[in-house]
Amino acid sequence: MADKHALVTGGSRGIGRAICLRLASDGIDVAVNCVAGVDAAEKTAAACRERGVEAIVVKGDVSDAEQAKNIVADTAKTWGSIDILVNNAGIVRDDIAIRMSEEDFDAVIATNLRGSFLCMREAGRYMLRQRSGRIVNISSIVGLNGNAGQINYAASKAGVIGMTKTLALELGKRGITVNAVAPGFIKTDMTACLPEKVVTKMNSDIPLKRFGDPEDVAAAVAFLVSDDASYITGQVLSVNGGLDM
Repeated sequence: MADKHALVTGGSRGIGRAICLRLASDGIDVAVNCVAGVDAAEKTAAACRERGVEAIVVKGDVSDAEQAKNIVADTAKTWGSIDILVNNAGIVRDDIAIRMSEEDFDAVIATNLRGSFLCMREAGRYMLRQRSGRIVNISSIVGLNGNAGQINYAASKAGVIGMTKTLALELGKRGITVNAVAPGFIKTDMTACLPEKVVTKMNSDIPLKRFGDPEDVAAAVAFLVSDDASYITGQVLSVNGGLDM
């Protein structure tokens, strides 16, 4: 994967950081996007450079059209191309539907769904000119099955799957693949605050009896952007320990 250049949104920590490090280990230059937490993003970029590749930090809010355009443009300008886009940026604002505010619903849709669309639209324009590219969207098991208290998150992640399949149809003739990865329960800051009894119950429901690691998701992304996956597009790869079959 030498001479390939990737943009990972929300790449400063958690699953995003693991994806950045795995791509760097595979010889891919990485642009680490963040909307805040620049220090964490810089640390991720530094860790990528330690793996022998170039890495930059591109700050910006993917839910804002102008900022999303600049995030992609800055990445392409740095290396002359953008070969890989990983839409990982996402937020949660949980509550049951009858109590959820419109603001919390809109915020999650704006980042998780609109943000993915904006970045795909901008990166897709570069990839069309190149007649090549890989796009991987991070969805969720919640987008496949739903989850009580996460109607906004479920809608956003289900929408990501719909966009993935649609864009795969639109871009396939130019040699561009578009796929999604749907993680289950992964050890991140988001799951670290769960009560022990909840974690125990979840583990009992997972055939592999454990939460996944961010590196498990990163490995799936690394496969989908590799030459080994050149004939795979419009697919959703579940990384959930068998929780959804």
